Amino acid sequence: MDAKPLIVECVYNVPIDKVWQALTDNNQLKQWYFQSDKFEPRIGFKFDFIGGAEEGPKYLHLCEITEVDEEAVIAYSCKYDNYPGSSRVKWEIFVQGNNTRLKLTHTGAETFAENGKDFQQDSFKAEWNYFVNDALKNFLQVL
Repeated sequence: MDAKPLIVECVYNVPIDKVWQALTDNNQLKQWYFQSDKFEPRIGFKFDFIGGAEEGPKYLHLCEITEVDEEAVIAYSCKYDNYPGSSRVKWEIFVQGNNTRLKLTHTGAETFAENGKDFQQDSFKAEWNYFVNDALKNFLQVL
């Protein structure tokens, strides 16, 4: 089992407050990431959403906010309903000149490996690359 964290980084040509809003405002999250009835960036807040590849099975993600530092960090635990394993997703943002650098770190993804091909490191890496480098980047460009 490979316990190395998955790390994906990207620099966006927008101020840090725009990236923070995209990561913490439920209306904005719905436009590029996931659909959840409620989302609040506060420690202990629980949320869930259905996710998965466009074609293929969908999975209920069960999450709880574990860390919040305004305009710097938001992190949450993540499990899948009826599947073993548990992981942590951490979004960190940094001012980089007039831009904002985002670093996503996903730890514990390897704990899902026994659940099938959708739960392999390569699958997680592809999903995070899509969300960080395509979906979020495109969303921020139209704000």
